Amino acid sequence: MPDEIPKIPNMHAVVGSHDIVFITLDTLRYDVAQALYAAGELPVLGRFLPPGGWERRHSPATFTYAAHQAFFAGFLPTPAAPGRHPRLFASAFAGSETTSPSTFAFEEADLPAALAARGYRTICIGGVGFFNKQTALGCVLPSLFQESHWSAGMGVASRHSTQKQVALAIARLADGEQRTFLFINVAALHTPNRAYLPGCRADNPDSHAAALRYVDGALAPLFAACAARAPTFAIVCSDHGSAYGEDGYRGHRVAHDSVWNVPYAHFFIDSSHQHSKGAAP
Repeated sequence: MPDEIPKIPNMHAVVGSHDIVFITLDTLRYDVAQALYAAGELPVLGRFLPPGGWERRHSPATFTYAAHQAFFAGFLPTPAAPGRHPRLFASAFAGSETTSPSTFAFEEADLPAALAARGYRTICIGGVGFFNKQTALGCVLPSLFQESHWSAGMGVASRHSTQKQVALAIARLADGEQRTFLFINVAALHTPNRAYLPGCRADNPDSHAAALRYVDGALAPLFAACAARAPTFAIVCSDHGSAYGEDGYRGHRVAHDSVWNVPYAHFFIDSSHQHSKGAAP
């Protein structure tokens, strides 16, 4: 018997009727994210997660640049279970086995271009260095969007980076009523994250968790602004995890479970902050 294909929202109904917000929590480990959810320490994100918490998925890559190239082509993290899992978005190509009737398939090479062609305003708010527009490489991903932003205050060295990103996002969302595709790469989880844990001298899973607590609180105004602006479909996930000494590994760009396994969620936001999962509005 073939594996059961999980249901996804009807993305044909979502595209055009909803704002779309895609947030990557850069470097966030699945185990840390799920532990905080289980402990009730994600009061903002936890409201939108299903009863079991984060879905464990496998990233298509082990570091930011490669993962986001895949994401923007429609290859979001894959459910961590055997089978062919239908995708939300897909750039059309012959032989695709994960494009379903509910998948929003497009002829363009990437999702920002596809949404722009359908009347969306596309906005990138960068975080880690691959979005800083300071080098040729740092321009590749932002250049996919009509509008892109980055500053040092939104980067990995800033203690208040997520607050600054959220403030900018809210300001940009308030500038007009056009359907919007907003992408934010949250940098706070990335090293160095020890500043989020008083007295910590070296990044570790505890400081990683402390950074996530900070991010959770900082995202609250953004979700409120989305709810007030328009029906919104949100995707929140990590692009890869990070090792803190497990099996001798540190960092990422290595094929280790702490790097491959990432938290994932998608949900709807409306004016009453109610959300649904797995079905089109």
